[in-house]
Amino acid sequence: MEFNLETIVFYFLAAFISVFSILTVTTRRMVRSATYLLFVLFGTAGIYFLLGYTFLGSVQIMVYAGGIVVLYVFSILLTSGEGDMAAKLKRSKFLAGLGTTVAGAVIVLFITLKHKFIATTDIEPLEVNIKTIGHHMLSGDKYGYLLPFEAVSILLLACIVGGLLIARKR
Repeated sequence: MEFNLETIVFYFLAAFISVFSILTVTTRRMVRSATYLLFVLFGTAGIYFLLGYTFLGSVQIMVYAGGIVVLYVFSILLTSGEGDMAAKLKRSKFLAGLGTTVAGAVIVLFITLKHKFIATTDIEPLEVNIKTIGHHMLSGDKYGYLLPFEAVSILLLACIVGGLLIARKR
């Protein structure tokens, strides 16, 4: 296995995402958890940029890192005090989470070991003009972006409505 700059950056981003994912779910402070989630989303955007999906990486930063995390932090700050911490998990919930984590790790390991990874060597960058991107965004065919954008807009709407319901005093 040869180590070039792309491989090193990929492993760095993979470790970065893994560490901050674990910190996101293990910290007891809500605002810190949202901040760690922001770092995970930035790392995911870095993976997209590394793969050459600049448009998808930009959308990841704008929609998820820029929009969703801001709504999470907004909801957290509206509903909790400054020193609020998450409650300690019961033993049964901890064991259920641990079992699910182990099962997921086994599935990922099985798929990774069974898959035959083929190295591509002749990758040429493809420059696409804005007119083509616009046509793809508005098309509903196999390679169109209309359905994913609609799904993201529904997700954002649900987050806004959820934030308003949480923030509203009874």
